[in-house]
Amino acid sequence: MMGLGRLLAATACVAQLASAFAPLSVRNLRLSSESDLALEPEGDFTIQESTDPTLLYPARTIKVPVDHFHNDTKYEPHTNETFDLRYWFDATYYKKGGPVIVIAAGETSGVGRLQFLQKGIAYQLAKATGGLSVVLEHRYYGKSLPTSDFSTKNLRFLTTDQALADTVYFAKNVKFAGLEHLDLTAPNTPYIAYGGSYAGAFVAFLRKLYPDVYWGAISSSGVTEAIYDYWQYYEAARIYGPKDCVTATQKLTHVVDNIILNKANAKYVQKLKDTFGLGNLTHTDDFANAISYGIAGLQSTNWDPALNDTSYGEYCNNVSSNALLYPETARLEKDVQELLTVGGYGKEVKTLTSQFLNYIGYVNVTRVQSCNGDQNACFTSYDSAFYKKDDLKQTWRLWLYQVCDQWGFLQTGSGVPQNQLPLISRAIDLNYSSIACREAFNMNKPSDVESINKYGGFGISYPRLAIIDGEKDPWRAATPHAIGLKTRKSTIREPFILIKDGVHHWDENGVFPNETAPNFPPKPVEEAQRAIKNFVQAWLQDFKKEKSGHGLESAGVHDEQQVLGDL
Repeated sequence: MMGLGRLLAATACVAQLASAFAPLSVRNLRLSSESDLALEPEGDFTIQESTDPTLLYPARTIKVPVDHFHNDTKYEPHTNETFDLRYWFDATYYKKGGPVIVIAAGETSGVGRLQFLQKGIAYQLAKATGGLSVVLEHRYYGKSLPTSDFSTKNLRFLTTDQALADTVYFAKNVKFAGLEHLDLTAPNTPYIAYGGSYAGAFVAFLRKLYPDVYWGAISSSGVTEAIYDYWQYYEAARIYGPKDCVTATQKLTHVVDNIILNKANAKYVQKLKDTFGLGNLTHTDDFANAISYGIAGLQSTNWDPALNDTSYGEYCNNVSSNALLYPETARLEKDVQELLTVGGYGKEVKTLTSQFLNYIGYVNVTRVQSCNGDQNACFTSYDSAFYKKDDLKQTWRLWLYQVCDQWGFLQTGSGVPQNQLPLISRAIDLNYSSIACREAFNMNKPSDVESINKYGGFGISYPRLAIIDGEKDPWRAATPHAIGLKTRKSTIREPFILIKDGVHHWDENGVFPNETAPNFPPKPVEEAQRAIKNFVQAWLQDFKKEKSGHGLESAGVHDEQQVLGDL
């Protein structure tokens, strides 16, 4: 098994990709399940001197109901069963009267979030407030399994509402090992929830729906607006990416589309596939999908090199270079020039030839060479037999079910306005992106995004609900910071912070104190994390005032600039 330290360091990026639903080939779905299972350490561990978080924080469980909503027909047939919901905690900094800081693990094993107890936002908040920090696993993920398999029938309890109710039940009933003599349940103890991405939207809803249980919540990159056709995913790359990379990607994608989507050019489709080294791939939409991944890497960039995925920069450096980076592609020069001409860019053959050859070389190294057998087996999204698998090893079904059932976020090229060149092929459309919904779950209608958006969507707002986003995050377009929405004033009661140059919940991870250096973490991240500590401390002052009978006075007693900083 891969060294657990390295695996955990990579998990944040892996977890981020779970929220994205660009169409995944069957092989990639299978590999995602294998990655999920590899995260789980074998055996039982006890606390000891170690930097391995799985050794520092032993897993605990609390029994929660499988079905919290016996009056809702969606969950019929109902059940009175319970299951073990997994969590981890760190009481190192706990002082009497301190809060419980709950990190919502979201759509991944909670093991992948343990590092944040050590050196991320949970550690920072616990240390600043005398709090106890928790990672709480989401039902169905990791080892928090309510059912014996992942059949569509048994996945009916995998909804955001049921998981929110789990999180409430936890706060009302948990007993922390070694601290059983203390009442650390809500509402007697202030509970502060934090989540990023899906979990960011999750904790925003948690605060709004259960304000008497969770005193505050921090929604980082929270996708509070569910969008079925989420073509906007690539807008961050288009707006903020290197201009030469964006332009090259748009033009080369347009060449591809002018060939595969124009019946007049049908005879060139096979030649295009052959030129990319994907001539044995049967479905043209599979081909378009297989060559699209480079520009999607923006989400996985991070300020911390230990978590940063460099593939986005590597792709852009390749596709925008005017020098031939892959000498072995020189033999394809005449073919590429012909394809550029057929694809409508005959007047730019001189400037685009090297870029097209580099694109082909990049796809060959990153995609084609990874396939040692049948290209359809490697890259197709069409495999009915695979989609019928539903045992507990098929963890790929989990977030996919939530996407198909409620959340949407299908990333298409076809949804891009006609007056704008897309960054991925228009052949990647809703029909292609929803293959797995139909095949795996027999879901033939669009996701019920209204079941999510009824909680506030873009406009969600509530006292002691912080909205924090990254300026360059591909998911920003599904958050209250989406470009074009009215800017809100950031206050202590409702912080509204956009991290300059930030990407996907960049405020969540951290480094050990001895690893800090000038501009590391970057100033915008450090400022956001400092603001979080400050406004949470202010929220806790309000909690004490309310419990002492003095009422809430936060609007009048806190210095907004001192708490929020110059953001």
